[in-house]
Amino acid sequence: MSALTTLPLGARGAEASIAVDVNAHGQIAGIIEEDDGRQRAVLYDKRPIELGTLGGSDSNTKGINAGGDVVGTAQDSDGHWRAFIFRSGDKMRDLGTLGGNSSYGAAINNAGQVVGFADTSDGYFHAFSSDGEHAPVDLGTLGGNISYAAGVNNHGDVVGTAALADGYRRAFVYQPGAGMREIGTLGGRSSAASGINDQGVIVGASETAGRRWHAFVWERGHMTDLGALIGYGDSFATAVNNAGHVVGSIRIGEERRSFVYRDGKITVHPGGYGLYLVNAINADELVIGAQYVGKKFAASSMHSSQPAVATHGSQEFLGLVAIVLTAAVGVVLYRRRYRGIKLLSA
Repeated sequence: MSALTTLPLGARGAEASIAVDVNAHGQIAGIIEEDDGRQRAVLYDKRPIELGTLGGSDSNTKGINAGGDVVGTAQDSDGHWRAFIFRSGDKMRDLGTLGGNSSYGAAINNAGQVVGFADTSDGYFHAFSSDGEHAPVDLGTLGGNISYAAGVNNHGDVVGTAALADGYRRAFVYQPGAGMREIGTLGGRSSAASGINDQGVIVGASETAGRRWHAFVWERGHMTDLGALIGYGDSFATAVNNAGHVVGSIRIGEERRSFVYRDGKITVHPGGYGLYLVNAINADELVIGAQYVGKKFAASSMHSSQPAVATHGSQEFLGLVAIVLTAAVGVVLYRRRYRGIKLLSA
C-alpha cells in the first residue's frame, strides 16, 4: 500500500503540481502547471501563495531555505527568463545576469546565498553566486565555455557541472577562497553534481566506462558508485540532507523507481508505491516531489523511513536521480532555452 501524501499546493481541475523543495518548518516551494504548459511559482506556508512573475507569463521555483526565502526563475516583460529571490513580505526580486539576457536560480542556503547559471555577454552561460542584493558573481568553468550550479550548502560551498576544454562536462565543487575544481567520474567521460550537505558530502550522477549513468556519493575525495549496487537501469542521486540520507530515482526504460538511502540501507519503491519525481529531503526526513496520477503530476511527499518494497541486503542499491530531475520541471522548461546544456533526461 502506498504511503504517499498529496500536498495542497493549490492546483485545480486539470492543473498539475510538483513539490520542489521543503524546509524544516514544512514550508514548500512548488510549481503549478496549467494544461497548456504555463507554470506558476507557488509557496505553501499554511496555505498556497502564488509568487507571480517578473512581468511575463511564467515562473517556477527551485529551492527554499530555513527562513522561507524562495529561489527560482520567472519571465520578465521581454520574455527573458530571470533568476529571482522571493522573501516574505517583499516582492519577487530579479537577480540579474552575467551580461546576457537570461539567468536561472537553482538553490539557496540559509544565509540567502543563491546559486544558478546565467548568460554571459559572449553567448554562453556560467555558474553564478549571488547574495540576493548585488550583481551575481561569475564562478567560471573548468576550461570550457559553460557551467551551471545546482546546489549550495550553509558554508557557501557550491556544486554543479562545468565543461572542460575538450567539451566534456564534470561535476565540480566551488569553495570560497579555493575556486572551482572537478571531482572526477566513475570511469566515464562526464559527471554532474546535484546537491551538497553541510558536511561536504556531494551527490549526483556519472557516466561509467560502460556508458551507463550511475548515482554517486562523493566524500573526502572519494567517489562511491551507488549505481553498481543496484545492478540495473540508470540511476541518479538528487539530494542529500545533513544526516547523509540520499534520495533519487532509477530509470528502467519508461519505468521510474524512487529510492531513499538512510542508515546504511536502500529502500526502493516501484512505480505507484513511491514518488515519480524525487526532488528533496529535509532534516525531518520528509521526501518530496510528485507522483504521477491521472496523466498528470500531483505534488506529494513520503517519509524516508517508509518500509521497503524491494530490498537486496544490507548494502542494497543506493543513489539516484537526474541532475536536473535536479530541476525536474525547471530543466524541461529550460531545455529549449539552454540548448548547450545536455542535462540528463528525466
